[in-house]
Amino acid sequence: MRLDKFLKTAQLIKRRTVANEAADEGFIKVNGRDAKPSYQLKAGDILEIDMWNYYKKIEVLNVPEKNTISKKDIDNYIKVIEYKTKEIEF
Repeated sequence: MRLDKFLKTAQLIKRRTVANEAADEGFIKVNGRDAKPSYQLKAGDILEIDMWNYYKKIEVLNVPEKNTISKKDIDNYIKVIEYKTKEIEF
C-alpha cells in the first residue's frame, strides 16, 4: 500500500491529499529517510511524522488489504513508539 494511502487508512492523517503534501515537503520519513507519497509500505517499516504541532514515531505491524481500518482494529496495524506534542509559538 502506498504511504499516503496508508496514512489516511490508518487514521494518522485525515486526508490523503494532506498526507501526500506532508510527504512531498519532507515531514514524513520511513526508516530514517525522507519518503515519497508513492513509497510502498511493508510490515516492519518505521514511520516518523514530524508535523508543525506534533511528532509521532510509529511501527507498521501489518499493511491492510482493504481501504479502511476500524478504530477497534487499528492496534493490529500500527504501534506508536513515541508521541510528542510541540509548543506553538505566536
